[in-house]
Amino acid sequence: MIVAIDGPAGSGKSTIAKLIAEKLGYTFLNTGSFYRAIALSSIEEGINIYDREKVLTNARKHDLSFINGRLNLDGNDVEDKLHNPEIDKASSAISVDQDLRMYVNEVLRKATEGMDIVTEGRDTTTLLFPDADYKFYFDASAEVRAKRRLLEHPDGPGFEEVIAAIRKRDENDKNKAYGALKIADDAIYIDTTYLTINEVCERVLKVIEK
Repeated sequence: MIVAIDGPAGSGKSTIAKLIAEKLGYTFLNTGSFYRAIALSSIEEGINIYDREKVLTNARKHDLSFINGRLNLDGNDVEDKLHNPEIDKASSAISVDQDLRMYVNEVLRKATEGMDIVTEGRDTTTLLFPDADYKFYFDASAEVRAKRRLLEHPDGPGFEEVIAAIRKRDENDKNKAYGALKIADDAIYIDTTYLTINEVCERVLKVIEK
């Protein structure tokens, strides 16, 4: 069975998807981490992230796998290197490439065949798993998402810079030619702005348990 969750950055997708996977005993799959790992390897190897052909060629060279919800690059756990402003910007930039997104989606589908998973990302309900058993779209105000990001990275940029970056990313993600952020027709919309993590989990589990 596949439970897919879409929504903008900071809406609670990753945290809640992990909890849902734990409660159901399913595998947690963070699709966004795949792009972050590709961005990381490109940066570490001195590849221009705006050179789409080189980024895609580099992506094909590496083995990416999810183990217990954590991204491994060539057998090494890189999850702790994937969440910072530099990777945020780079992963958003490379994910506009249609060829790269098609490659990533193909690999992820093959890797999860026959598995029970809870997955989240920008186009999981529209392009990656359009036939998912359950689809959800999480949303939240930009202000609340910025505050959540500040809590995760208290030593990083200030509030104004963070919220500006979030709004810019939202605009970019919604206007991508392929894999744009949008609500699937059959997805259940949940505004997480004023909900606790447990309250969102309860709403998702009630739908699935029905």
